[in-house]
Amino acid sequence: MNGYGQFCSMARAHEVLGGRWTLLVVREILFGNRRFNDIRRGIPRISRTVLSERLKELTFAGAVTRIDGAHGPEYVLTAAGQELAALVTVLGKWGQRWLAREPAKEDIDLQAVLVDMERRVRFDALPKDPIVIRFEIRGHRPRFMLLKKTEASICQQNLGFPEPLCVRGPLEALVAWWRGDLSFLEAQRIGLQIEAPRPMIRAFPTWFDLYFFAQVEPATKVANENVRGSRTATAAS
Repeated sequence: MNGYGQFCSMARAHEVLGGRWTLLVVREILFGNRRFNDIRRGIPRISRTVLSERLKELTFAGAVTRIDGAHGPEYVLTAAGQELAALVTVLGKWGQRWLAREPAKEDIDLQAVLVDMERRVRFDALPKDPIVIRFEIRGHRPRFMLLKKTEASICQQNLGFPEPLCVRGPLEALVAWWRGDLSFLEAQRIGLQIEAPRPMIRAFPTWFDLYFFAQVEPATKVANENVRGSRTATAAS
């Protein structure tokens, strides 16, 4: 494939990083997924072939290096790769602030949501005994998340631990809460159901730190608040 043919460093960087999936691969490594299969779990729709190609491209560019880990090959970011954290953060904030959020119409993937929840567990807030959360999300097979005081993992089936809490409802309701579009109570009002003893229902949202960019307000909300504030000030004067 021909390059842009420009001296501009932005154009040259885009040749390396602008391919589909590339920055998502960087995001996964930044978030601690260093093995091939772990990276793919966080990007469930990428093929093994494409992921292999993107890792090779990032390695060739000097952003990633492959090392021998305790359980096989691992991919780590070099100093050049670590500097991409700022780019990933800026893109995430821009998307959260400026892109329309219509989860009912979006092509969202349950696996990606659960993987993000898994890595955002607040272990100090968990019950002392291991438990399994059962996810019965409409249109998807049941999934399970094992929570211990020291680890969290997503499973295809319950391996025998207590299962006192079940999350049910449409995926868009789960996403709206996780992404910060709605409060937990508002998500429940549009169909997110938590079945568990009442104290556990209240505790469930505190077991997780929400999506990394959940606190970034959409631009439309900020603009509307500014308009209301301006009208209030005008009325008061």
